Amino acid sequence: MKKIFAIIVLAIALFSTAANAQEETTAPKKVYNEQINPLEQIDQALVQAQAEGKFVICQVGGNWCPWCLRFAEFITTDSTINAVIEQNFVYIHVNYHPRKATEWSAAMMKRLNNPGRFGFPVFVVLDEQGNVLHIQDSSFLEEGKGYNKEKVLRFFQNWTPKAVRE
Repeated sequence: MKKIFAIIVLAIALFSTAANAQEETTAPKKVYNEQINPLEQIDQALVQAQAEGKFVICQVGGNWCPWCLRFAEFITTDSTINAVIEQNFVYIHVNYHPRKATEWSAAMMKRLNNPGRFGFPVFVVLDEQGNVLHIQDSSFLEEGKGYNKEKVLRFFQNWTPKAVRE
């Protein structure tokens, strides 16, 4: 009986190790720079947006947030969505951790009209002057354990500079 129990425990340990290794290789890439001042990051994006005639989208969240990383991967692997973003937006990942708030992050959240009330990730659309045009709750873009392409595409298309100014 002890041998059977030992074999079962060993099999479970091996299966668990293999599953963890599989999970590590498929984990989304971390996209948030946790060292940068988010206010400076936004200011730099605005300079670029003004020069290119684009709006800024701040994806607020962090590397701690699986949904944030899933969204980042989703938009970079879908060529249609990626093209809409490239043509119309300066897209930045603005780091924020609700349990590790700093003076920078508190000022950033205030500047973006406190979007954390919607959960994470949350998307803030800024015009080229830095005015908040829209805050998008990401839960309306979700589907199952991922995101709905049509809803995400519609969100981006409805907030392009051309769409807002028509």
